[in-house]
Amino acid sequence: MAAAPYEEAPSSPRREPPSYSTSPRHSYASSSSTSLEALETAEGVNIPRPRHHRSDTLSTMMFAFQPDLLPLSLSEPDREGEPAEKTVGLFTGVALVVGSQIGSGIFSSPGVVLANVKSVGAALLIWIVGGLLAWTGASSFAELGSMIPLNGGAQAYLAYAYGPLPSYLFAWTAISVLKPGGAAIIALIFGEYTCRLIFHATGVDTSPDDIPQWAIKLTAVGAVFAVSIICVASSKMGTRAAGVFMVVKVAALISIMILGIVQLIRRRETSSLTEPIFTGTSSNPSSYALALYSGLWAYDGWDQVNYVAGELKNVERTLPRVIHISMAIVTALFVAANLSYFILLEKSTVMISNTVALDFGRAFFGSVGGIVFSAMVAFSCFGALNGGFFTSARIIYAAGQEGFLPSLFGRLHSTRKTPLNAMALQALMTSSFIALGGGFRNLVNFYSVASWGFYFLTVLGLLVLRIKEPNLQRPYRTWTITPLTFSAVALFLLLMPIFAAPLSALAAVGFILAGIPVYYITHRGRHGSDDSSKKISKDPVLLRVFPFLGGLVSRVRGRSEAPRLSQRDREEETMEMLERRN
Repeated sequence: MAAAPYEEAPSSPRREPPSYSTSPRHSYASSSSTSLEALETAEGVNIPRPRHHRSDTLSTMMFAFQPDLLPLSLSEPDREGEPAEKTVGLFTGVALVVGSQIGSGIFSSPGVVLANVKSVGAALLIWIVGGLLAWTGASSFAELGSMIPLNGGAQAYLAYAYGPLPSYLFAWTAISVLKPGGAAIIALIFGEYTCRLIFHATGVDTSPDDIPQWAIKLTAVGAVFAVSIICVASSKMGTRAAGVFMVVKVAALISIMILGIVQLIRRRETSSLTEPIFTGTSSNPSSYALALYSGLWAYDGWDQVNYVAGELKNVERTLPRVIHISMAIVTALFVAANLSYFILLEKSTVMISNTVALDFGRAFFGSVGGIVFSAMVAFSCFGALNGGFFTSARIIYAAGQEGFLPSLFGRLHSTRKTPLNAMALQALMTSSFIALGGGFRNLVNFYSVASWGFYFLTVLGLLVLRIKEPNLQRPYRTWTITPLTFSAVALFLLLMPIFAAPLSALAAVGFILAGIPVYYITHRGRHGSDDSSKKISKDPVLLRVFPFLGGLVSRVRGRSEAPRLSQRDREEETMEMLERRN
């Protein structure tokens, strides 16, 4: 992919995505007269808006909004009236993305990739294809983020494209499994490398069983609480720390690349490269899917800046630049690092190793190299944990504002302006995964199936929005082939593990679907006696899950299936809209 795969948006007048305040009343799609386009046709009128009482209780009507409009409270500042500070610039954004991507994956996933595809050449291709695939997804998220510049990332995009239930399921899965589970993997790898230093277990003959599991888990939990303190201490400390971690980690990968080049110049490469590199390549398609999952686990983090889009300076220009600069840096470094691994390490060594970087350091510098590279990997994992916690807390924060979680999680600290309560929940969930979670490879498979399912829906939602809202302002517009390619490959990646690792895949799907009854149980009876709510409850399940289909059904039937708003409510919606725009 090119460094900036996008099309210039047409020069015709564009419409800005609206920013709404939370309102307790209901609004549903009935016709084009109440759509986003119709609401925005009135401009230049400054009408005073009547004040409404706002409730801070756990509202179950957090998505009582027109399906063609943005979720109301996602663009809402903190309920105390304090908006999130614009503290994330170009360098800080790149630091968050690169710092999150260069974590544990590049130091642990190469062995999993090679074990699946069986050959060095195929493994290198997986890393190249994985980088390009991640780039197509990142480009699609760049368009979504510049079009809908809100905190919460995929949660906001899914709500806007499909409606409340998919957005809820993402929040349910991300908060319960994806984010704490991913952070737990990183923290455990940090704990293992750190404990190797503490217990002097960096030698060649060291067995992983020589390190007590309780020590690894205790160290991992300590790292979790350390990064939590960094991220909530101030609104700028987390991003400043991310910048420092990024510089050190990029320098570390460059040093690995240089060491590999030195060995290659000295013609001391191993048989991994002197023999035909495609010898023994697997012919099982599902093995490639699992290998891609493990490679994409290393690339994961390309969407991190989208979770803090509401805190980006000049988001329309900064977000696409952050994503493309980050992906160019990370893809080049990951491919070069894997090539260096194979220069110094035998294929059989890489295939069974979860500590490739440690083996690499020992192969070049002996026992001293093992110590140095253990420290380097531990530092890298700690930096990735910091970046992940900084952005993951924003998902919980947005979910708290939407009513998916109690409202206390949707508040900023009164003086520090950081999501303290959300960070505390993230730390607690991650610590639970560290204490109770399974093995590394099972966690990666479960994590990948669940996360890529939502990546697929979110990027597909980009195409849905191009049809639903063709005139919505798009400061950045990626090539159409980009989301199509990403969606097709992501769908393949979702289907193949059912045959290769069915238990992990089915566990992920089952957990996501378990959120559907939870959604309806927790929302039952919260709509009150509003006639429109009763009417909506009678709609087919498919239309309630994907409200954007309601407009198509209405056009086919030739009439509106949704309840009409009162004239007063229509006027109040318009006045809120105009006040926000002014």
